[in-house]
Amino acid sequence: MDIQDTARPLDGATISAFLRSLPAPPLLLGLGEATHRGEALRELRNEIFRHLVEHEGYRGITLESDCLMGLVVHEHITTGAGTLDDVMERGFSHGFGTSPANRELVRWMRAHNEKHDDQLHFSGFDGPLEYWAKSPRQALMGLYDLLEGPLPRTGETLDTLLGPDEPWENEATAMDPSLSIGQSAGAQRLRVLADDLVALLDTQAPQLSARDRDLAALYARTATGLLRYHHWLADASPERWFRLSSLRDAMMAANLRAVAERGPALVFAHNLHLQRNESLMSFGEQTLRWWSAGAVAQTSLGDRYAFLASAIGTVGEDVPAADTLEGALSALPRHRSLIDPRHLAEAAGRPGKRVSKDHAYFPLDPAHLGLIDGIVFLKDDAADNDHRFPGWD
Repeated sequence: MDIQDTARPLDGATISAFLRSLPAPPLLLGLGEATHRGEALRELRNEIFRHLVEHEGYRGITLESDCLMGLVVHEHITTGAGTLDDVMERGFSHGFGTSPANRELVRWMRAHNEKHDDQLHFSGFDGPLEYWAKSPRQALMGLYDLLEGPLPRTGETLDTLLGPDEPWENEATAMDPSLSIGQSAGAQRLRVLADDLVALLDTQAPQLSARDRDLAALYARTATGLLRYHHWLADASPERWFRLSSLRDAMMAANLRAVAERGPALVFAHNLHLQRNESLMSFGEQTLRWWSAGAVAQTSLGDRYAFLASAIGTVGEDVPAADTLEGALSALPRHRSLIDPRHLAEAAGRPGKRVSKDHAYFPLDPAHLGLIDGIVFLKDDAADNDHRFPGWD
């Protein structure tokens, strides 16, 4: 088998054929990024999402961005609230609001919803955190405000225990656990109160509207997840970074399961968060091991989760060696292709793993091809405006 036999041109027909080849229609279709840098993959994501909306019945997309900030984007695309500039500033974390492709995605979703009764849905599925974390105030108070007759004086107690946001959001806590308030007496009390509010939500769910149930559930899992994360930020044991890494992806997975309930939806995030294999990362003298959000979500979704990993040939000035996976794929004649990973290792002569000079690029590991449903391959990280899906404007 030649490597060209594993590849098809990446267009709408190929995406639809790929979906038909899966054991079951996915509720979540993961599209991974090999790097957060550059716009090429995001622009391609926009084209794929439009095809899924117009030809496959998809109505949702979720990105690796703060789940609470994503509420701003969703409100805009469904009601028109706020200006596009304001939404891009307040609706995305990690600097993703500056992306032209993300801006175009929001603009297109709003324009679509203005013309159709069957509305598109946007969400972020990352927690309100990076290596440090935000205050749990928005999530806790948001949950409290949606409930009827919460525990006596709970509102005043929450406000007092939360205090100012600055100690919670001190970025230095990422490297110095002694600066974190996550294991203070007040934080421990907040964890108990959060648990009480979650239990109260369960008892009041029937009287809430569907929208308020979804919003309250988001606030509940975000509040409890953040308080757990802050607890481990204050921990000085060798387990600290393993726990923090695991908790972040667990929070992501919980949000993905909620998205799946309204599926089918496209999920766009780094390959590392969507992969099925165990994550490994060198961190100082430690090697951290934990399961990604995709792996965790699949335990409940099974065949209803599918994963398209991405790979790029030339990244800036970094050209892959010919005997690597990306090097072998770079010999393909098309700028972008969809690869069948089941036969790729054989066709490529069992390629090695690339060692990229670009630290922001994470090469695919040939050892894990059997855990990927398809590979979206770009020969380089430049936009390919000559071969866009029909209709995107």
